[in-house]
Amino acid sequence: MTTDFKKDALDYHEFPVPGKLGIKLTKPCDTQRDLSLAYTPGVAEPVRAIAADSENAYRYTAKGNLVAVITDGTAVLGLGNVGALAGKPVMEGKSVLFKKFADIDVFDIEVDARNSHEFIETVERIATTFGGINLEDIAAPACFEIEEILQEKLDIPVFHDDQHGTAIIIAAGLSNALEIQGKKLENVKIVCLGAGSAGIASMKLLSAMGANRSNIYLLDRKGIVHKDRDDLTAYKREFAIETESRTLADAMKNADVFIGVSGPDLVTEAMLVSMAEKPIVFALSNPDPEIKPEIAKKVRQDIIMASGRSDYPNQVNNVLGFPFIFRGALDVRATKINSEMQIAAVHALSQLAKEPVPQEVLRAYGQDSMKFGPEYIIPKPVDPRLIDYVPPAVARAAIATGVAKQVYPAHYPKST
Repeated sequence: MTTDFKKDALDYHEFPVPGKLGIKLTKPCDTQRDLSLAYTPGVAEPVRAIAADSENAYRYTAKGNLVAVITDGTAVLGLGNVGALAGKPVMEGKSVLFKKFADIDVFDIEVDARNSHEFIETVERIATTFGGINLEDIAAPACFEIEEILQEKLDIPVFHDDQHGTAIIIAAGLSNALEIQGKKLENVKIVCLGAGSAGIASMKLLSAMGANRSNIYLLDRKGIVHKDRDDLTAYKREFAIETESRTLADAMKNADVFIGVSGPDLVTEAMLVSMAEKPIVFALSNPDPEIKPEIAKKVRQDIIMASGRSDYPNQVNNVLGFPFIFRGALDVRATKINSEMQIAAVHALSQLAKEPVPQEVLRAYGQDSMKFGPEYIIPKPVDPRLIDYVPPAVARAAIATGVAKQVYPAHYPKST
């Protein structure tokens, strides 16, 4: 990163006003009557209505389109435990994406908590303000417990994007890559390097979609997660397998799929050579992948490659998921975002990648053409059709699984 870019980034956040968010009025406040309706005495009427029936909060306040993006600052981007306040620019950035792509209003909240209990208690006490909770940049394994407990306690969606958002985009891209390579999810050997929030959530989602857990090799810093280890968390233990293999090199032999959510340059050319024919490699460490795409493609011309970077084809980018998933959940007032809703999002994204790419997307990426194939397995974040594909699919799944409190919106298409 150049010095100029660093200065540009700081200037962007400072000028013309500090930060990236603001609050705008949605009702007129120009006359005496306007003010009397907006505040006293008129505001007493919705107060009475909500006191009589809490569901009226969705009629008379912004609750139904308001999401909290909340962090404790323990795992901010690749910067680690920088603290809650230092995480605020990232939470503001996440909020910008919610608004830009799905017109969802957001309050970013940074919680200075000493432990998971304090964090959970804080979120629980403020949750009534919101229609949904997006947890962000919380270190594993605490993130698993925090999400599970909050979802159990609250009647609004609680979604840890570092887990499920990443998992959904990985699954969508992998589904299409497997189709192109002529392979089936239930038959392939999958190696996942990285047993944090994204890795474990991705393997859970792929398992729910049909992957065979005995064919999933999950690795952490100590190697393969196997049943002879006595140092595993409960979340890793779910993926412990019976195997004599111990290292990444061992696991990569005859593997069909590699998913990296770990660190740079951890995959060697020899490991790629040892993979099965027509391998699929998602090297998602950012900014530096587990193996650079240009190296991987030189070694294996039969590969399909994805990364976390926008300057390579097939970027796995969470912005394809979370704004649109929350849009669908909020539109039917879902009480949670369950696995069926996540899988619905996967299928919607997979299908969209197979559709003709509009000219505005081609112009945005300076391309003459894009079509479904090894270099295009995932839609682009600027694709305007995402809002028409993903939210309706999520909403339909919420209704079908009984977690929606509101009917399917009339303005949604009947199918995608």
